[in-house]
Amino acid sequence: MEAKAQARYVRLTPTKARRVVDLIRGRQAAEAVAVLEFAPQAAGEPVRKVVQSAIANARVKADAASEPFDERLLVVQAAYVDEGPTMKRFRPRAQGRAYRIRKRTSHITVIVAPREDPGEARRQAAAPPSKQAPAKRTAKTAEKTAAKTAEKAPAKKAAKKAPAAGAEKSAQKSAEKKTTTKKATAKKAAAESKEATQ
Repeated sequence: MEAKAQARYVRLTPTKARRVVDLIRGRQAAEAVAVLEFAPQAAGEPVRKVVQSAIANARVKADAASEPFDERLLVVQAAYVDEGPTMKRFRPRAQGRAYRIRKRTSHITVIVAPREDPGEARRQAAAPPSKQAPAKRTAKTAEKTAAKTAEKAPAKKAAKKAPAAGAEKSAQKSAEKKTTTKKATAKKAAAESKEATQ
């Protein structure tokens, strides 16, 4: 049974928290707690508390559903850090300036779930699929589908040809523009040469 825990507005930058969260993703929950216990980063403590909270939430869910609970089967299925609101503070500097200080916050989320038993996954894969009679295609339905595809095919060809015709028109327009600009530049050059000779 999947369980989730979240710590919001933790006074920790998300980039620093993500370094620690990346250590535990995919690990067993108990192993993740042990890794975080001895992690030298300051973010280790709040992340560890969130993992322990997720384990406790899984235990409560299992008790409520009266299912057997084994902490050793839990795995950190997902762990991520989102950015919270940033507090803006100012630091006085020389010559009356003020530098901004950004005090960032994080939302840490951890999801734990029991690990899939590999033996059970194999059994489900090996189990024969449920036997259902294949749908029989009648001659009428086959004719209908053939008629529909025949109707669609000419429309598709026409749609492909239409953009090509549009492209030809745009090419003609651009060629006309080029010739008019060439004529205009030729006239300017002739006028300038006349002025230069006079």
